[in-house]
Amino acid sequence: MTPPLPPRRGLRRRSLIAGSALAGLFPLSTLARAAREAGASPRLRPPVARVEPVRETFHGETVVDPYRWMENPKDPDWEPFMRGQDAYARQVLGGIPGRDRLRQRITELSAGTAVAYGVQSAGGRVFYQVRPAGADNFKLAVRLQAQAPERILIDPTGMKGDDGAHVSLDWWVASPDGRHVVYGLSSAGSENSVLHIMEVDSGRVLPERIPGTQYAGPSWLPDGSGFFYARVADPAKLGSVDYYKRSPVLLHRLGQDPKDDPVLVAYGRDPALPLTELEFPAIVTARGSDWAVLALFGGVRRENPLFVAPLAEVLAGRAAWRPVASLDDEVVRFAFDAEHLYLLSTREAPNARLLRTPLAEASFARAVTVVPEGPKVIESIALARDGLYLLDLDGGYHSLRRLDRQGRVSDVPLPFEGSIEAIGAHSGEDGCWLDGSSWLLPFTTFRHRPGLDGPGRTEPAGLVPPPALDLSGYEAQRSFATARDGTRVPLSIVAKKGLRRDGRNPTLVSAYGSYQISMGPYFSPRTLALLERGGVFAVAHVRGGGEYGKRWWKAGQKLAKPNTWRDLIDCCEELIRRGWASRATLTIQGGSAGGITVGRALTERPDLFAGVISNVGVSNALRMEFGQNGPPNIDEFGSVTDRAGFLGLKAMDALYHVQDGTRYPAVLLTIGMTDPRVEAWQGGKMAARLQQANRSANPVLLRVDFDAGHGMGSTRSQIDEQRADEFAFTLWRAGRRRVDR
Repeated sequence: MTPPLPPRRGLRRRSLIAGSALAGLFPLSTLARAAREAGASPRLRPPVARVEPVRETFHGETVVDPYRWMENPKDPDWEPFMRGQDAYARQVLGGIPGRDRLRQRITELSAGTAVAYGVQSAGGRVFYQVRPAGADNFKLAVRLQAQAPERILIDPTGMKGDDGAHVSLDWWVASPDGRHVVYGLSSAGSENSVLHIMEVDSGRVLPERIPGTQYAGPSWLPDGSGFFYARVADPAKLGSVDYYKRSPVLLHRLGQDPKDDPVLVAYGRDPALPLTELEFPAIVTARGSDWAVLALFGGVRRENPLFVAPLAEVLAGRAAWRPVASLDDEVVRFAFDAEHLYLLSTREAPNARLLRTPLAEASFARAVTVVPEGPKVIESIALARDGLYLLDLDGGYHSLRRLDRQGRVSDVPLPFEGSIEAIGAHSGEDGCWLDGSSWLLPFTTFRHRPGLDGPGRTEPAGLVPPPALDLSGYEAQRSFATARDGTRVPLSIVAKKGLRRDGRNPTLVSAYGSYQISMGPYFSPRTLALLERGGVFAVAHVRGGGEYGKRWWKAGQKLAKPNTWRDLIDCCEELIRRGWASRATLTIQGGSAGGITVGRALTERPDLFAGVISNVGVSNALRMEFGQNGPPNIDEFGSVTDRAGFLGLKAMDALYHVQDGTRYPAVLLTIGMTDPRVEAWQGGKMAARLQQANRSANPVLLRVDFDAGHGMGSTRSQIDEQRADEFAFTLWRAGRRRVDR
């Protein structure tokens, strides 16, 4: 889920012995059978959740929520329920024969792979995040040049939060002169960032601390003397549905007490700015430019209004922001330099077109189209000194073009076919930095240098050594499945070369399908542990995602959301038809908003799968907008306050569609207790309801990490443990007696 949701407060430690929380859920024979299959003894039972139905009527329909009490973190049964569920899940998962050896192999693969990404070039220095081979956390590093010695600036490995939990580096931005870095730290994967500032040469951390800055979006002044940033209006509202409302933008000068930071933009402050309570304002600067751009970001909304003003007037606190683009103009990306503002818009162009307007008289209505809409989706843009780079997308695969300063558009050759996770550039430097990957290409940072008379070169930047992995025995197939309405849905398949298609292969199918986010080709060394054991990894590129741009997204959004999970079902049936898997060997997996996808596939076709994995997934869509992260997500999923929104949310609510007496497959729900994006009660409710309704012997497991959130701040070791449980679960449910071979 994106964007914001703050963490829950730290849980109080209690005994697991609390009222009905440990009453038996299944008949003892059912538990014993599940435990024997897992190689474990039936020492624990999953705790039973108390049922307190809450009835609500929306537009003439009554909806019953049996577990509304879970939304109150102070309820005395909440923590015991979660700890009891986790203890049971870990007993079952830990008892799967060969699980520990599988975990060892996953650790070997992840620890042996160094990763670097997110390059920012500033002041002749190269900044980037890196996790060296064997390290547990990502660190911030700097070099004078890409090939110069590396120096670590920020290493959260030895840090501890006030609650004793591990600390993560959430975000960072280097100043244009490379002398300072502003960054956010949070504990326990909460993403509840506290802003810090470091002096790069000395490594000294300045005394300023600013809490409530998980979505700070700092933008440095061109001279490096300070930066604009956003924070929550009232950190005391943490956990409230109002937490993200009325977020202001402030100016911080280095060395200044943050209490004295002036508020420049806020809800109700300027009658000329149509700022709503739920919009996140951001002031953006550009190197070498005397202008500032104000964007009003509407949570997960892609289209956002833009305004411009002279930077000097903004700094003086007397900016008269001039409107450039409204919501109807559908501007989804922008970039600017000293003279021009570039606008990427999907208005009358679902695949997007690029427009340009002079900053001195910026106007969408008078902007000139410089790159028209084409057959591929223009997903993003980055402005460099030599021109503007356009990131194109076709079915999840990326390509790159450049609009040079003479107005010519040309292709930029790439040394791989796959996805580009990020592109970095600025108007003071030629070329760009790319973070690229593919199904069988380890994550690599590339440096593109333009040529004087040709396309130039794109080569690995060499920030980390390539992993010592032999991938020659594997293959990736780019194929399609035909959905029930005739739509061709991309289907990616990765497996050993020559793997027999006899329907016996343990197969893990991943899907997402929201926010116009694509599941492009990506490499995970941990997945090799599944492939080595004859497993198949597949991705169903379902509607609701961004593989084909706005059209693909809208075809799986709100009232069209059933296309998302039915595309997944149809892709799974295609895999079975081709012999890759069978119903006895097939597991589906989705995370975050992908919990809607797998949850509804589970409840609509429980007969089709051997296993279902939902990672920090949305299960109770009807209650999303009432959680802390709910209001910013209404644009994506809808609201129960109008009938169409209610009908769409009811259709995508997996909890609502669980039916008593149904024989469900094995289910593994994973959650992080400090999750700032999908509340822990989403998984808690789903586990309780499935355990109550299920009439098969297949277990429903709720795995809880009390030192993790949505996954962004998890350590390598935490991820290794979770992948070991997921892959062991997949292999076990596919009939493997041992999962380590």
